Amino acid sequence: MRYTPRRGLSIPTVTIFDDAGKVIEDEQRRVIRHVAQDGFGADMIFGAGTTGEWNRLENFERQRTIEITIDEVRQINRSLTGRGLSSIEAWVGINGSTSRETLENLELALSEGADAVVIAPLAIGDLEDADIVRFFQRDIAGVLEPSQRELPVFLYDNADIAAPGHGHHIRTRTVKDLSRLEWVSGIKVSAPRGVLGNYTKAALHFKKPGEFGIYIGNAMLVFDWFMPRKGFAGRIREGWRDYLLHDTLPIGVVSGPANVQPREWQKAWRSCWSGDTELITTYRELFTEFEHICQRKTIACIKHALAIDGVISSASGTLVGNGTRALSLDEASRFRDAYEAFTERARRASLPLWQTVGNRVSVN
Repeated sequence: MRYTPRRGLSIPTVTIFDDAGKVIEDEQRRVIRHVAQDGFGADMIFGAGTTGEWNRLENFERQRTIEITIDEVRQINRSLTGRGLSSIEAWVGINGSTSRETLENLELALSEGADAVVIAPLAIGDLEDADIVRFFQRDIAGVLEPSQRELPVFLYDNADIAAPGHGHHIRTRTVKDLSRLEWVSGIKVSAPRGVLGNYTKAALHFKKPGEFGIYIGNAMLVFDWFMPRKGFAGRIREGWRDYLLHDTLPIGVVSGPANVQPREWQKAWRSCWSGDTELITTYRELFTEFEHICQRKTIACIKHALAIDGVISSASGTLVGNGTRALSLDEASRFRDAYEAFTERARRASLPLWQTVGNRVSVN
């Protein structure tokens, strides 16, 4: 493939739906424009993923989310490229509850013009671990090959969404076998460092450096990962890290909380990549505070924050899918107070260019 995995910040957008579980199109588009931040936010916008509660929606609504994400990013890119700015990639999760739904979603993403698709094979309920490679070689290939269109496929490893009966992580041997397929372009990993290193080693059997991208799924890990080490002990730790990764660093981070502060997260990623120790420390402390005020109800708090900032309606900001941890009225009130204090601290810590613009974001 001519495609090279994109480096940078991937923002998995929350999905905005009503109390019947139907996606609210105009508000979903506003979230997408918000995370784009007129070219200063996401490098990749990822719709219908775990942060988007794909596993709480009916497949028709997943497909609507896929269509809306691709179309809205296309409109945003018309404005960006028209002004000589870099475009944003539209990535979409195509997981369904079954293999059949997953293939249907792949066909839709292909026809709509997605820049890339993401598949979490362990989350497909009727796909046995032993059958994953064959599913890609035969079924996924059976959709992609007749189209003769390049569509990068990224794997997603996240133990939290593994279907019953599946392992916690994709087997290293499976990643090695899948990396033989030219259109398998990387993996998003919510797992410890050693797992990332194993996947890198596996992929390099059949991919050249730069052809297979590793993306950190536990967003806060990026700060420890890229913090420059000092002294003899620090150099030893850095050398061990590079050894585990076979001298191939992750090329991006996937941050759900970046729905709320896309510009700040973009600057944080740039600071990590450049090794700016002072800014790495600043943003790590800032986002640790946001993590703390969310109290392990991150998706509910992201939606509530977007409602507070006027990106979505107040009613939408209270709705999460069945099975997602919701905020009580008291929790929502406490979060509002803490969030307003947090945004003020974020404003003082950031340069004006890297302060997220709220509901004023628009596309020409």
